[in-house]
Amino acid sequence: MQITGAVLETSGAEAPFARTRPFTVGPLELDPPEAGEILVRIEAAGICHSDLSVVDGNRRRPVPMLLGHEAAGIVEQLGANVDDLAVGDRVVMTFLPRCGHCAGCATDGRLPCEAGTAANNAGTLVGGGIRLHRQRPGDDSDSDADAEAVFHHLGVSGFASHAVVSRTSVVPVPADVPAEIAALLGCAVLTGGGAVLNAGRPAAGERVTVVGLGGVGMAALLVAVALGHEVVGVDAVASKLDLARRLGAARALTPADALAQATDADGRASVVIEAAGNARAFETAFALTAPGGTTVTVGLPAPDARASVSPLTLTAEARTVIGSYLGSAVPSRDIPRYIELWRDGRLPLEKLVSSHVALTEIDAAMDRLAAGGELRQLITF
Repeated sequence: MQITGAVLETSGAEAPFARTRPFTVGPLELDPPEAGEILVRIEAAGICHSDLSVVDGNRRRPVPMLLGHEAAGIVEQLGANVDDLAVGDRVVMTFLPRCGHCAGCATDGRLPCEAGTAANNAGTLVGGGIRLHRQRPGDDSDSDADAEAVFHHLGVSGFASHAVVSRTSVVPVPADVPAEIAALLGCAVLTGGGAVLNAGRPAAGERVTVVGLGGVGMAALLVAVALGHEVVGVDAVASKLDLARRLGAARALTPADALAQATDADGRASVVIEAAGNARAFETAFALTAPGGTTVTVGLPAPDARASVSPLTLTAEARTVIGSYLGSAVPSRDIPRYIELWRDGRLPLEKLVSSHVALTEIDAAMDRLAAGGELRQLITF
């Protein structure tokens, strides 16, 4: 079938992307789902820093690639052997498939699935398949033999009207969960919320500090507030600090102000989440962690980024540092928990949506994300 999607032509383009235009938005051919796969009509897709990191070259992926990894939509066709979903179901698309059988899957979310990771790195679906194709630029022939393969992004490729994905990449959600809420569950909430629930695991009454209040960091803040913790938000952008206060943060501080208050234990927290994805933010998060506390890092800095911490502090203060990929989540287990918090009115996920954009605005949307002022821009279809 023919679909419309946003294909990244080159990784490492220079900003502003509205000028260099690394994306091509246009028609592609999407093969029908094979065994263990489904066809989904995309309703909403979020624009995340993990997408931006491929655009700016911090995460190298094969190109051309149809980007987008946080999305939700309606099942339109089932491949063979998919008997636990029905046409018409709404599903959340998650960017880390889980086979359920490998050593990674046996860690209850701590480590990613081995097969899913291999497929994501290769730009394929689980099992190695590619279902996306297009006519080569400048080729006027109609021959299928001349079609160019387009790589999948993290098994989702959600910046499109439709997607074929592995059954292991989706979690069904009830019909009362709107598409825009469902889309956020696929990355921002799984990653930020999971940093609290699965990695940090603060005890009742313990303070949680979140460094970096983008979509993932603000989701961590929302989940921590929903669970009844005193929460401190840290960011350099004044508008994000204002929003953090409105969403229930006890305090919202710039990094400099937070560090100034961290000279004694009262200025530090038992669990500190780093969600900014840069080395200085990690150092700030470490400095804001109380003795005996845990620093959880979920941000994805550039591969050559380096941070400095004191090994003596780790020992003398009995500290723990944890890396958490996708919030150490098991999506099929965790997404229903967030849905219940949302239904109860304790998790206002709609507050994460900072703007709506058209698919054709994808280049400019990446610029706005890079500038730091956006939480989640949503593409709706």
